[in-house]
Amino acid sequence: MPSRVMIGGDAGVATDGVPGAGEGRGESELPQAATASPSASAPARASIPRAEGLCARSSRDVDAVLLMSRPIDPDPEGREPQSGPKAREPRGAGRASPPLEGGLYVVATPIGNLRDITLRALDVLGGADLVLAEDTRVARKLLDAFSLSPQVTSYHEHNAESARPKVLAALAAGKTVALISDAGTPLISDPGYKLVRDAAAAGHRVFPIPGASALLSGLVVAGLPTDRFLFAGFAPSKAGARATFFDELADISATLVFYETGPRLKASLEAMHAAFGDREAAVGRELTKFFEEVRRGRLSALAAAIDVDPKGEIVVVVAPPEEKPVGDEAALDAALRRFLPSHPVKEAARLAAEETAVMRRDAYARALILKDQA
Repeated sequence: MPSRVMIGGDAGVATDGVPGAGEGRGESELPQAATASPSASAPARASIPRAEGLCARSSRDVDAVLLMSRPIDPDPEGREPQSGPKAREPRGAGRASPPLEGGLYVVATPIGNLRDITLRALDVLGGADLVLAEDTRVARKLLDAFSLSPQVTSYHEHNAESARPKVLAALAAGKTVALISDAGTPLISDPGYKLVRDAAAAGHRVFPIPGASALLSGLVVAGLPTDRFLFAGFAPSKAGARATFFDELADISATLVFYETGPRLKASLEAMHAAFGDREAAVGRELTKFFEEVRRGRLSALAAAIDVDPKGEIVVVVAPPEEKPVGDEAALDAALRRFLPSHPVKEAARLAAEETAVMRRDAYARALILKDQA
């Protein structure tokens, strides 16, 4: 049976269904915790009251939020501010943030818990001349939570071709432009790489503002090798294309990471089992959210455990193939001749490869030769 770990919220909170979490899809969810009142000596409420009320769990948390958001005198000696890029409300606990340099800022945002926003992300989103958002409604919820009000415009796969020249013109004029997705790190299973490519080609600086990522969050809780991994995004929705998609990844010597939706999860796990064999895997659902859940086990057990389509965003992590000794060519031919009469070529090659410890691509190539000779 796959193991099950539930994280987040109060002890004893149960969750139903099977795991998953995604990036660039869906809205941030906040822990359902009571807000503690700041102490009498705490500074007056400053720039992010909504985020404080929604996210804080203790008076210490509230004090920290207030400290992060309290305006700091950028020049305690009282000198006149220098001319140049517009000054922004500083965030941090020591000195004012420097003005933003013109360029494109690729900004990661929380995948589920607003407390995962970074101070640099707040600096950039608060000081940018323009914020490009996959969905402006989702972006406004995030910005409103931190009392930020930059100019926001949509940038997504359907309008990118027409919007890109305008963004490049803004960059050419020295503007500061921030790119965000609905959740997580932009460009990871999201549009945007062409904008980065064209901005860099035009000589504009591109700044990474790192932060939350469903891909990395799923990988680090899976308990599988992390020294080498391949992110493959979403599998095709149609069964035939999905099977081909997984077959092409079967011989890659790396941990595989996928995004998936609840209604397709069971079919995808079964297709992975058929293509990869019964490897160890992990399924993470609603990562960083209140009902976060991770299940670990063999692909067959994970698929069998699903009786109702799970809700939420899902990450699937699959172990790399086990190292096998080089198989015997004569044994491979014998196995293929046994399987080919009653199985399609691809299936015969898979069965023969498993039996003889030969790489599947080699078994398939040999199966084609034997079939032509028959």
